[in-house]
Amino acid sequence: MNIIGEIKDSFKTGNNLIRLIYINVGIFLALHLVLIILFLLNKADVSYNILSLFAVPAEISELLIKPWTVISYMFLHKDFFHILFNLLWLFWFGKLFLQYIGEKSLLSLYLLGGLCGAFFFIAAYNLFPGLQENLSGSMALGASAAVMAIVVAIAVYAPEHRIYIVFIGPVKIIWVALIGFILSSIIDFSVNTGGKIAHIGGAAMGYFFAIRYRRGQNINLWFEKILGTIFSWFRYHKKKKMKVTYKRPESDLDYNAKVVENQKEIDRILDKISGKGYESLTAEEKATLFKSGKR
Repeated sequence: MNIIGEIKDSFKTGNNLIRLIYINVGIFLALHLVLIILFLLNKADVSYNILSLFAVPAEISELLIKPWTVISYMFLHKDFFHILFNLLWLFWFGKLFLQYIGEKSLLSLYLLGGLCGAFFFIAAYNLFPGLQENLSGSMALGASAAVMAIVVAIAVYAPEHRIYIVFIGPVKIIWVALIGFILSSIIDFSVNTGGKIAHIGGAAMGYFFAIRYRRGQNINLWFEKILGTIFSWFRYHKKKKMKVTYKRPESDLDYNAKVVENQKEIDRILDKISGKGYESLTAEEKATLFKSGKR
């Protein structure tokens, strides 16, 4: 299998975290390929028009002409280090999010965090006098607000979780997220003000999601249902092939061994609950416990 085929296969079979990373990297490479071609054709001045076509504008009148930008902007990066740090944070905290909460909520929170960041950005430039003088031509791009929603959400939901940092050692995730938020969203606020305001919007969405999720309420459920409906439209039009497989009958010895292994796993999960509580379980462990209760 060639590298293109491997990428396609991993995109289809991977989780939403992998897909989000692939989409961001793919758009980044496509954008720079276009910019290189424009440079070679001596039309580098057109590059701003391309960016403005997909970046979210601060002016409401311009936003009404390009409403898709509230989505497209959160997948758009121009600078290498911008996308590098965004995707590193998305990967690190996204893995923990999958472990504690799940991939459906990961995708919905990424999108809602980006939308909330765009709302904060547009509202700030239209409401605050200190920003209104720069309203015309101001635009935001990048996944920072969407990523910040995931970072804050998992840090608030599992604040005691520790991650290992080189030269420092194990650190509670809440401190890592807090320091990252302050450095990227508060310090030197006059530089990239619009981006920092978008970060705050994404962080607010992530915080609100985590607080309600800890109470057993998924505030993104309505959005997840909308996404599920949209994705079902594409799946509906795909041709389904029937695949017949033959499985060797399971012997009594194999069956009994499987029962013993399953019981060991259930005992381990129950011990974990008694020691750390139900919330310490991963999504997979919760599913295993749920399946065992139905037998």
